[in-house]
Amino acid sequence: MARSPLFNSPLLLGFDHFERALDRVAKNAADGYPPYNIEQVGKNGLRISLAVAGFTMDDLTITLEDNQLLIVGKHADEEGKVYLHRGIAARQFQRTFVLAEGIEVDGARLESGLLHIDLKRPDIAIRSRKIEIAGGEPAAPTRPAVTVEAEEAAQ
Repeated sequence: MARSPLFNSPLLLGFDHFERALDRVAKNAADGYPPYNIEQVGKNGLRISLAVAGFTMDDLTITLEDNQLLIVGKHADEEGKVYLHRGIAARQFQRTFVLAEGIEVDGARLESGLLHIDLKRPDIAIRSRKIEIAGGEPAAPTRPAVTVEAEEAAQ
């Protein structure tokens, strides 16, 4: 995939993880099932609500791995049922949300066909420090310390 011109700037050093996160979000944006809301709850709270009518707690799985929240819904097979019309969606789904660094999952509950996942965002403290400037000759590059045995083994 071609790199975004935004991240090609030499002024943005170390932002590769943002680019990867944007790639993951773009891949997941295409599927609109199940529909969901994201709402602000209080000063530092967020809530993701997914419409999962027909799913039970046993049908749903929520996992968090590397700032990626994954919600999976799988219905148990209903053997012996014959439908004359099937208009209620019963398909399996997988919905992924990429969470910012530091956001924590506070809990989840299933209520009236909605799966609510509560998140909390920690207060961000502004960090500032002064960098001392050394004067004089540039420092010579340092060689890592190598033992005599390791040097002999390399030869």
